[in-house]
Amino acid sequence: MAQDGIKKSLNRRGVIGAGLTLAASSTVSLGPAFAKDPKISFQVPDGAADCHHHIYDPRFAYNPSAVLKPPFATVSDYKALRKKLGTSRNVMVQPSTYGTDNRCLMDVLAQLGENCRAVCVVNSKVTDDELKKLHGAGVRGVRVQFGLGNPVGADEVMPLARRIAVLGWHIQCNMPPEQLVQMESLLLGLPVPVIIDHLGRATAVDQPQYNTVRKLLDSGRGWVKVSGAYLYGGGVPPDYAGASEAAKGYIKAAPERCVWGSDWPHPDATKKLNPVAMPDDVTLLNLLPHWAPDAALRHRILVENPEKFYGFDPAKRPKAL
Repeated sequence: MAQDGIKKSLNRRGVIGAGLTLAASSTVSLGPAFAKDPKISFQVPDGAADCHHHIYDPRFAYNPSAVLKPPFATVSDYKALRKKLGTSRNVMVQPSTYGTDNRCLMDVLAQLGENCRAVCVVNSKVTDDELKKLHGAGVRGVRVQFGLGNPVGADEVMPLARRIAVLGWHIQCNMPPEQLVQMESLLLGLPVPVIIDHLGRATAVDQPQYNTVRKLLDSGRGWVKVSGAYLYGGGVPPDYAGASEAAKGYIKAAPERCVWGSDWPHPDATKKLNPVAMPDDVTLLNLLPHWAPDAALRHRILVENPEKFYGFDPAKRPKAL
């Protein structure tokens, strides 16, 4: 959506909120994510899934107390990224910016249809009817995130897990390494699968957070997103050496429980305090052949594992874009 279009949309709908103040005058900076080079270095298979991205839509007000208030990044923007990367399925993850307001997420699911799934944010106040509505729309998990507003308390994780178990959902975790380690026993005891965002913030294989993720993987119920290599001191492009070491370790340990995500539009690269450099999305995707040199293994990470975990239909794999 062009800048003028956003302003007209805001005026037409009367969307005025503290959360929109920062973003109202700008759209997402496509920047290096849409540069002509580098090229994708491998054949992206049909049905490949981007299992971690966000959407920021001007029609939905940001939470006034949100820590991250990035520029808008709409479904139309994301479609352009999918076309560039060749992915044909996606998982929308509720960003901290919207707190427990999942209206934008529901709108994304309605726009993108059967090739889209989502992970919501709800707390103990959510009703069973709301959970069923979210499930019917395509939600398959609850995100637990600490350090960016904490909409779900640590004491709510087990009760929520018990409630969503009947839906076949999972718990998705994003938190500082020390907190991940502290919650290790709780996560290992949950009655649902657990998936850890962004390599568990590990940048080497000798760190406590790496060991915690490995314990989850070794339990048979843990999953990990080999994503966010540019975050948390994972190294510099194009190889992101520290993050790559962790990713290779996870993939070797449990190739059947690893999925890939872009983390587009990279909200941490837009925050004012200690921002990371805006990564190139093609460079991030090109890490996969280094982490998983075999095409069959990449197919598992990009296609088969997301089908199993998020419920995409193997008989309806969309063609690579």
